[in-house]
Amino acid sequence: MPPRHPVSGHFPTIAEVLRLPVLAEGMPRVLAGESQLNRAVRWVHVTELLNPADFLEGGELVLTTGMPHPEDPSKLRDYVDQLADVGAAGLIVELGYRYRKVPEELVGACRAREVPLIELARGVRFIDVTQTVHALILDAQGALLRRGRDIQDIFTALTLRGASPEELVHTTAELTGVPVVLEDLTHRALMCELLGRPYEPVVSAWARRSRAAPTPEKLAPSGPEGWLIAPVQDHHGPWGRLVLLDSRLNTEPDPEHVLVLERAAVALTMARLAGPAWWERRAHRSVLRDLYERRFRSPADARARAEALGLPAFGHRLFAVVIRHTRRVGEGEQLDERIAKALVQTGVRALVGQTAPGRIGVLLALAQASAWQPVAERIGRLAREELGEGAVVAVGPGVTDLSGIARSWQEAEQTAEAITPASPERWFYVPADVELPELLGVLREDTRLQRYAERQLTRLIEHDDRNGGDLLPSLRAYLTAAGNKSVAAKLAGMSRQAYYQRLHTIERLLGCDLESGLQRTSLHVAVLVLDAGAGAVPGS
Repeated sequence: MPPRHPVSGHFPTIAEVLRLPVLAEGMPRVLAGESQLNRAVRWVHVTELLNPADFLEGGELVLTTGMPHPEDPSKLRDYVDQLADVGAAGLIVELGYRYRKVPEELVGACRAREVPLIELARGVRFIDVTQTVHALILDAQGALLRRGRDIQDIFTALTLRGASPEELVHTTAELTGVPVVLEDLTHRALMCELLGRPYEPVVSAWARRSRAAPTPEKLAPSGPEGWLIAPVQDHHGPWGRLVLLDSRLNTEPDPEHVLVLERAAVALTMARLAGPAWWERRAHRSVLRDLYERRFRSPADARARAEALGLPAFGHRLFAVVIRHTRRVGEGEQLDERIAKALVQTGVRALVGQTAPGRIGVLLALAQASAWQPVAERIGRLAREELGEGAVVAVGPGVTDLSGIARSWQEAEQTAEAITPASPERWFYVPADVELPELLGVLREDTRLQRYAERQLTRLIEHDDRNGGDLLPSLRAYLTAAGNKSVAAKLAGMSRQAYYQRLHTIERLLGCDLESGLQRTSLHVAVLVLDAGAGAVPGS
């Protein structure tokens, strides 16, 4: 049973108390509860009563000579049960007055309840012990009060300047030196600050481990791993939890850690109450960027982080989706939320978030690989409804492991950039939809292509500029008609005789043979490069 009153202040442990000279001269020997010597001592209480529980509040180190202890083993067990139930830190028995040896029944009872039992072979002055330990406790509590004011000032300043949740989580981890996770009520780890540790061992199987650690009424170690947990609220009540992965089993939490976690939880609650907070989208955006830019240390780290955020990484086909739009920064912020909700309603697991200005990223995890097309169409319809005809949805090739998602993402990004303008009849595009004109549009800034086009076409352009001619449009019509002169003449709006004359002049100026398939292809690429540079910039 935990202490009836929460502890406060920085208390020495039993092990630290036993090393004090005032107790060391009594030759202390631990008889039971060896694994519990890291318990905090909140006070030292001297008593010879058989019913000490009425005078204890929990956390006391009880000193006794054992003078009134009965011979009846059941009475000794009852005595130990009282200490254990009230949450006493431990029991020290001084030999000489009542016992020459601590009874086995008392040792056995303390072992059964994991109550630390220490015998003193030589007598010590109990008043000296209490004065020494209490002075330590009071000094440490004063230091903790001063530290508490510093911690309060830190989080107050962060709150007043509207610090982001990521900054609040990071500050919590820095102040405690312990990894911190911010999760929602469905046990998705939205934000993690692991202080340089890899994700895989820290957040693997996160949802299962988190559910095993209930939120205590007061801050105290919870669950099989001894985490410290503080609730975070919003306008509707409980929203999530801030988890300090302190792993202090069978011991009181570090009081400074408690102070930091309490203040951080209040600051996060204030941040959520201050206005709309798309924290899930922020978390998704962060992970999507890390995946695209290959920031994770290993595939195992990437899988652990994605799964902790609720995305299944095994047994699913993964698809990268990029939505390109021309809205100003901020105007597409709610579209990612609507897409996420729409996907949840259809049972699709995904990460959704803005990855860059004019870009929304979606990482789909589909149990059936063939289901990607209807999902992509749904995303395309939503994007078109919200962002208009300028929205382009591109889907990268599916992969079976997150280690390959960066490549899928890059292909989706390149496809989204190349397709411009989007066809009203198409809800989404794939890399196979990028043909030569689109590819050259993407590469239009490459100076090698620009120089190539200039070398091929400069004489025609200069001739048209000097004479007000139309040789370049005539060549473009010929290439569009795949070398069919009759069709090209119609496209150019000329008679055949006049058009044939234009072609002859083109061949003379460029020193080429338009009947040559290779030379026609070279000129066609040059014209496409020129047109790409003069046309609308994809993705702008």
